[in-house]
Amino acid sequence: MLLQVAGFALLAAVSPTALLVMAVFLGSANPRRTALMYVAGAVIMTVVMAVTILYVLRATGLNQPRQREPRYALRFGLGLVTLAAAVFVSRRGRRPAPASDGEARRPGFVARLTASPTPRTAFLLGVLLFAPSTTFIAAVQVVATANAGVPVTAGAIVVVVTLTVLGVWLPLLAYLAAPDATTRSLGAANGWLRAHGRSLVIGALWIAGTVLVVNGALGVWR
Repeated sequence: MLLQVAGFALLAAVSPTALLVMAVFLGSANPRRTALMYVAGAVIMTVVMAVTILYVLRATGLNQPRQREPRYALRFGLGLVTLAAAVFVSRRGRRPAPASDGEARRPGFVARLTASPTPRTAFLLGVLLFAPSTTFIAAVQVVATANAGVPVTAGAIVVVVTLTVLGVWLPLLAYLAAPDATTRSLGAANGWLRAHGRSLVIGALWIAGTVLVVNGALGVWR
């Protein structure tokens, strides 16, 4: 169970945007506090949603043996949504260039919030960027339907949360231990992420969607 949970949680952690935002915050005027608030927002959002989804799934009885087909159908549906998201992201082209050199391109929502970083906007971005994905829901569903005791369930939820927000707490810890080296490493990684981040996300979506669809289909029709 934990291996499957960890796999889905790691796929949920694939977020080049979240890592790029962390790099911006660590280069701000108040890097420690700003980055810490960013991590706090991400962790709080992830914990709240994990507990909420866990409660809803168990309240609806999907953890009961008689609900085997509905819970696999849910997993199959999550897989279809994930594959649809992969198709959407792969077909969505990059933003068109301005019509003329004098036409300024309007910055996106994330760019506006990171233009002048503050602890408050960092916390807000942590909450918004870590809204639950289909792979995150799938990870929590595995925990909810495992019929494990409270200690195992709590430990599994900790694993889900820890791995889902891996891309923000790990750079912060690295920065606290070695600020200069971490800043250089993130700066070097930024260019690669900007160039290949979209492909990375699409790949993760295809993998997660395929796994969820196959797993759900086998569970429903077995």
